[in-house]
Amino acid sequence: MRLEKCWFCSSTCYPGHGMMFVRNDGQCFRFCRSKCHKNFKMKKNPRKTRWTKAFRKTAGKEMVLDSTFEFEKRRNRPVKYDREKMAVTLRAMKKVAEIREKRERAFIKKRMQVKKVHEKVANLKELRQNIDIIQ
Repeated sequence: MRLEKCWFCSSTCYPGHGMMFVRNDGQCFRFCRSKCHKNFKMKKNPRKTRWTKAFRKTAGKEMVLDSTFEFEKRRNRPVKYDREKMAVTLRAMKKVAEIREKRERAFIKKRMQVKKVHEKVANLKELRQNIDIIQ
């Protein structure tokens, strides 16, 4: 069972869900829902559409460079089944997921610290402007 990525929003397309558009040159575009397909037909840019993963990455709201993304790449090389290798792979996948979650939490925490500093400055500025109301 292969889980594909939506071309527009980068969410997962499960088997039997969504739709696939094949261009005249043979390039395949998979979409998770009609919303993504319609936006593609309207020639919308996913990097400018606020709810897509591409926008979140370009706006700096999600991690862009991380070594854990290397494991998610699609590989088309057939591998002979080996039970031990499969068990090791599954354990490694769980470990990679844990590492990624930990790094994402740290990334979000770092992003929020900047927001807190800006908020504090804005609050102090507002306080200085309206000091006569308090006194």
